[in-house]
Amino acid sequence: MAQRILVVEDDSDIQRLVTTVLGKEYEVRSAEDGLAALLVMEQGFHPDLVIADIMMPRLDGITLAKALKQRSATAGIPVMFLTAKSAPRDVIEGINLGARYYLTKPFRVDDLLQKVHRLLPPPKT
Repeated sequence: MAQRILVVEDDSDIQRLVTTVLGKEYEVRSAEDGLAALLVMEQGFHPDLVIADIMMPRLDGITLAKALKQRSATAGIPVMFLTAKSAPRDVIEGINLGARYYLTKPFRVDDLLQKVHRLLPPPKT
């Protein structure tokens, strides 16, 4: 069974790019903000990795990461931030929240894949 990734991104172009690239090796679902991401998980999608933007409407990525860490069912899911927030204090805050990686936009697709592969090695073919 393919490993699962939940992409949480409000920019539809970036969401489509990340979903398409990762969908070649993983089962990928997407959500437009943190609230939608929590709903996707409540409906039975249990990701092995969450890739989230930080600045999103309704529920931002920081609040989403905190919510995941507080729930026993989701506390162990690694989180990677993919965001335009690149100030050193933003990166430190993300890492302190337990983010495994903090990738800033604009990003290179091969950097994204490399970091995802470190967390979820692709299946052997």
